Amino acid sequence: MFLIYCTQPRYEQVFAMDNLFAWCIVPFDSKERSPEDRIEMLSKLGFNKYAYDWRQKHLTGMATEWAIAEKNGIEVSAVWMWLDSEQDSIGSLSASNEKVLTAIDESGLKTQLWVSLHANFFEALSHEAAMNSGAKMIEYLCERADNLNVKVGLYNHGDWFGEVQNQIDIIMALPNCDLGIIYNFHHAHHQLESYKDIVDAMVPYLWAVNLNGMRKEGPKILPIGQGDMEKQMIDILLEKGFTGPFGILGHIEDADVEVVLKNNLKGLSKL
Repeated sequence: MFLIYCTQPRYEQVFAMDNLFAWCIVPFDSKERSPEDRIEMLSKLGFNKYAYDWRQKHLTGMATEWAIAEKNGIEVSAVWMWLDSEQDSIGSLSASNEKVLTAIDESGLKTQLWVSLHANFFEALSHEAAMNSGAKMIEYLCERADNLNVKVGLYNHGDWFGEVQNQIDIIMALPNCDLGIIYNFHHAHHQLESYKDIVDAMVPYLWAVNLNGMRKEGPKILPIGQGDMEKQMIDILLEKGFTGPFGILGHIEDADVEVVLKNNLKGLSKL
């Protein structure tokens, strides 16, 4: 187990293990762990929650993994969902996304859906038309999620939908939907110059932040503590009143995800 020590009491509380979760650990693992091995690894590292990302090959085992997680006292705090206009539309989700919703329904999982929309939902559209398209798709997904007692978080994954102000506008356009924002450092390099203003705007809607080492010039994925901007970015979040939860990334496809998580935890400790 890793304990995150900081000089100020608020840091000790904010970065305690029960305020951290693992993210991007299912498809990003050179060892391709089984559900049993993955839950064992999380327990060994001291995590009591993780968010579940997946690829097609993981669909048949996800409900089993969630049951194993519950048995071992580990919360599945979110499940990833990617929408592509070539496969997903209002009233008709892709077969893969339908399997995700079916697994959530059959397992009784109470969680969040972390959702991002492909750029092809918004191509050649004016801002107003893009807003209308995005809001209608999210409204439909909210209806599906409400039936499962699941919430929907908007995830910045780049392009039009990855701009925080666009996500806020969608939230404001759907007052009857329980929506929040999931903000990712590793998808925010192009937003660094306006980061403080972005935080000001999104904090009222912010549900989680996934951490990463940050340098303006990249690379996209960098261990926490090896960048020159992530500490300041975290401090701004804390100053604005956001105190977590925070995600610790795997997200390196050709590496042992246990090693990646350990390195990020050590880097966070240094900060």
